[in-house]
Amino acid sequence: MNAGGAIWKKAPFIRLLLAWIPGILIQWYANTDLMVWLIIALASLSGIICFSFLPLFKKFRFPVLSGIPILLLFTCTGGFITWNKDVRNNDRWIGRYDTCKTWVVTLTESPVEKERSFKVNARVEYVLTNSGLVKTKGTIIIYFPKDNFPQEIKFGSRILFNKQLQPIKNQGNPGNFDYKRYALFQGITHQVYLPLQNFLILPAKHNYGLPELLESIRTVLLSSLRNNIKGEKELGLAEALLIGYKNDLDKSLLLSYSNTGVVHVIAISGLHLGLIYWLLAALLKPLNKRKAGKWLNPLLIISCLWLFSLLTGAQPSIMRSAVMFTCIVIGENLGRRTNIYNTLAFSAFVLLCYNPFWLWDIGFQLSYIAVLSIVIYMQPIYGLLYFKNKMLDMLWQMNSVTIAAQILTTPVSIYHFHQFPVLFLCTNMVAVPLSSIILLGEIGLCAISFLETPAAGLGKIIAWLIRIMNTYIEKMEDVPFAIWSMLNINLVQTILLYVFVAACSYWLMEKIKSALVFSLASLAIFLSVRCSSFNITSKQKLLIIYNIPREQAIDVFDGRAFLFRGDSALSRGSPAENLYLKPSRIIHRAKPGFRALSDPHRPLMDLNGRKILFAEKYIPAYSARLPFELDLLVISKNASFNLPQFASRNNIRHVVFDGSVSGGKTARWKKDCDSLRIKYHDVTENGAFVMSLN
Repeated sequence: MNAGGAIWKKAPFIRLLLAWIPGILIQWYANTDLMVWLIIALASLSGIICFSFLPLFKKFRFPVLSGIPILLLFTCTGGFITWNKDVRNNDRWIGRYDTCKTWVVTLTESPVEKERSFKVNARVEYVLTNSGLVKTKGTIIIYFPKDNFPQEIKFGSRILFNKQLQPIKNQGNPGNFDYKRYALFQGITHQVYLPLQNFLILPAKHNYGLPELLESIRTVLLSSLRNNIKGEKELGLAEALLIGYKNDLDKSLLLSYSNTGVVHVIAISGLHLGLIYWLLAALLKPLNKRKAGKWLNPLLIISCLWLFSLLTGAQPSIMRSAVMFTCIVIGENLGRRTNIYNTLAFSAFVLLCYNPFWLWDIGFQLSYIAVLSIVIYMQPIYGLLYFKNKMLDMLWQMNSVTIAAQILTTPVSIYHFHQFPVLFLCTNMVAVPLSSIILLGEIGLCAISFLETPAAGLGKIIAWLIRIMNTYIEKMEDVPFAIWSMLNINLVQTILLYVFVAACSYWLMEKIKSALVFSLASLAIFLSVRCSSFNITSKQKLLIIYNIPREQAIDVFDGRAFLFRGDSALSRGSPAENLYLKPSRIIHRAKPGFRALSDPHRPLMDLNGRKILFAEKYIPAYSARLPFELDLLVISKNASFNLPQFASRNNIRHVVFDGSVSGGKTARWKKDCDSLRIKYHDVTENGAFVMSLN
């Protein structure tokens, strides 16, 4: 109890953070009106004022009377900032001009080459309405065709185009990533495809602010790496390690790093900033001998740390480290020790003030949970073994940090990524020190890039080290038991796991038996919920037609077994299968296995008494001759037949158009369905089609 009270006193920002977060959650999920927050805030202020007039002895007797209104005020402020950050609440939001077609935008990044187009984010500045040009608020994604792409389009370009914006939508497949929400949290709500004839490049504004400075530095650094590091995989990883540029990163390599539990060495995080801090402290140490150096040293360190953080894209994980290192540097300069829990809470509070939507960012969550886990568990784990040999002791210390970080990050990692890297110790033991050496080498390479011969030599060494690391990670991924995959836990189960870990840790550290009972009870509830989930999925019978552009993909679940019908591009283990189909199979707890749903030459199927016809090219002759009741007609690919004629002989209850059907054909068949009064479902518009077969 005393320990808990000491933490509250030494880390007051924990209380403020715990009051701030509910305001963010309430505003997002309940979409609370601004007036409600204002009324609660005024009531809280009134409570604080009234408390100030109480006699002194009553203030000490009832401190909660002042604490509750203050915390409520912070909750209201969190809700208000969340409301304000949501671009849809802005009166000038581009979504309020959906019918307009003429827009003026400024590109906020350099175009990125994709498989079929160039993609770029752009800030919308003006829209042309009936009353003239109107200043707007919002960011959009622009896709340009690859053919005849104008080379003058770059960061800062201003473009006038005449085309209606399209809202960003999710594909609607079960378990898939919520891209619409992800984009909204970045202020992006619309997109547009611009052929050459639909836009005009305007004279760009010559701004010389921080974004332009960062873009020019980023361009110089990327140029240094591209000139001296050969090999696509090596260069892509080098760019990601140094400044978080992932557009050239090999997708299969990224998956290997994720599967083996070392993706954090690619994601710019505290590890990178810690190395930068160590390097700056070593280089600027001579300044401490001079009088002016006492203030110049911390100023230079903090400035460089923040410049690096902004240069790498200002992601939540790196911003967390920047705020924490800033507190540490200031504390050391003032001769004061900082409380790690208070510093953590303060940095989280500051970042959520800046962008409350970072609360949903996986990098933000993992970054704070990992640091908290290391702070709590690293020393107890390190103390379990003692080595006299300094090298062995250093190796055990590094492994202690890895194990400690894994304790609290495991539940949330399984919740988000549905897998556990069994060999995380083996991979981190090599990847962490090697990536640190590579990063320092890249910094050195950029520093001497003007010296052609030394830079080329250092570039070869860096490429060789990256090749070694990549090979090791890929070999570890190939180990049969390297990944425990297809794991699925919901939010309730995740919370129960954290309760179990916290109670069990408290029992081990404080030797309190009631904590052991509490931990076992939470584990029992977790297992009960999990067993119930498995029982429900063992009885499921579902047909799912997925929304995948230009592809046919159909799963039939019978309990935990599933059958697949679709294109070869979605074969087992392919990137497309991992992206579109695997999430659905995970949430439906599908067992490993991959069997074809039916013979393409026999498209008529009976699934648990439901007659389903798959029309991919034509309607077979026997189906035209024999009238029958069709529960579902699935139209795919280049199907060509007369729907009214077929419907006149057969009773069709429902028609589904999958993602492989062209838009023109779908539009014609929709008209036929409307005239025949047949229900239809277009997966490209309405998301995946899910049909119960029970």
